[in-house]
Amino acid sequence: MSTATDQTQPNDDTSLPDYPGTRSPGCPFDPPPVLAGWRGTEGLTRVRLSNGRIAWAVTRYDDVKQVLGDPRLSADGHRYPQLMETQQRGQPQAFPRMDAPEHSRIRRTLTGEFTVKRVEAMRPQVRSLVDRFLEEMIATGSPADLVRAYALPIPSLVISLLLGVPYDDHAFFQTRSATLMRKGVPQEERQAAGGELFGYLLDLVKRKEREPGDDLVSRLVTERVVTGDLTHLDVAMNSMVILMAGHETTANMIALGTLALLENPRQAARIRDTDDPKVVADAVEELLRYLSIAQDMLVRVATEDLDVGGHLVREGEMLVFGVPSANRDNSVFEPADVLDLARDARGHVAFGYGVHQCLGQSLARVELHEALPALLRRLPDLRLAVPLEELSFRHDMVVYGVYELPVAW
Repeated sequence: MSTATDQTQPNDDTSLPDYPGTRSPGCPFDPPPVLAGWRGTEGLTRVRLSNGRIAWAVTRYDDVKQVLGDPRLSADGHRYPQLMETQQRGQPQAFPRMDAPEHSRIRRTLTGEFTVKRVEAMRPQVRSLVDRFLEEMIATGSPADLVRAYALPIPSLVISLLLGVPYDDHAFFQTRSATLMRKGVPQEERQAAGGELFGYLLDLVKRKEREPGDDLVSRLVTERVVTGDLTHLDVAMNSMVILMAGHETTANMIALGTLALLENPRQAARIRDTDDPKVVADAVEELLRYLSIAQDMLVRVATEDLDVGGHLVREGEMLVFGVPSANRDNSVFEPADVLDLARDARGHVAFGYGVHQCLGQSLARVELHEALPALLRRLPDLRLAVPLEELSFRHDMVVYGVYELPVAW
């Protein structure tokens, strides 16, 4: 028999704390302090999301893994429209906003492009792009904005090449993606940006049908649309999700990871002074755990009453998963608030957990494995060009990071 506590929603929603809370100005790498308090006491806390929705914040590591692996939690935006913010009429669901079996069916059409073997075959190409943008930044001269010169163009070009999106259009898709990732954007503006990006990709899909190339969109059109497995609209919508996630997340990890290493020079030396791929790979896992840039991207709805960490979550209630909090849980990663690149951080949930975990995580890892060591080795005296407190952090985005990173060498 369940012993879950029935904590019903307060009558006065204005009394609820905002999620994910405010980070401490002097600790830009740490999650908002309020999350540690919730994790240590309640575990689940009723909160108000940036879009005004009310949800349970899941903050403990064990609870996050339990619930993300529970089939009683739904990601289906058709069944639960409160999960959607940018959907317009005529647009299909993207696979992250589906449940099994449809989620599994669509995801299988994409998985082959992101296997470890397939991504490893791309490593020389990624390395070449890293070298290219690094040399261009050096040639332009010190100081430079690492975000614009290095962190953003590398994953943008990689995902463009993989999908078959012309990189010359990067300014278009980066600005629309940024609008969709920003909290508090008026619904009309958000839907306009989503409609423009979806329309762009639908035109690309039709063009690839006429003139296929060696890229993901072309293969989906020539192998999946012709068989009826997917429609043109399906390909456009899922390409849109991959395009956005493929450059936004990795770009912010490169920039914020670099900043964390500059602020921890002994840890930076562990990457810079080794030629052991395993040491680099372990270091990247720790950076993923420590920084956990997905602030409030993971939301679900309970399809029936369930017990989470001793709390009763009722059917129809939303949950938001505090990935940054879970990855700072001292019961799993002791001491969790310390960046330790020698730590075994495998098991972190930076890419989510369960059937919906990040499809492109292998590609993100390869990009980080190449971008961070190359930067530190080529520019061993790399340093911040401004005081840390002058940096502008992405508090208003669903993916955390830094807007600009002025560096000198």
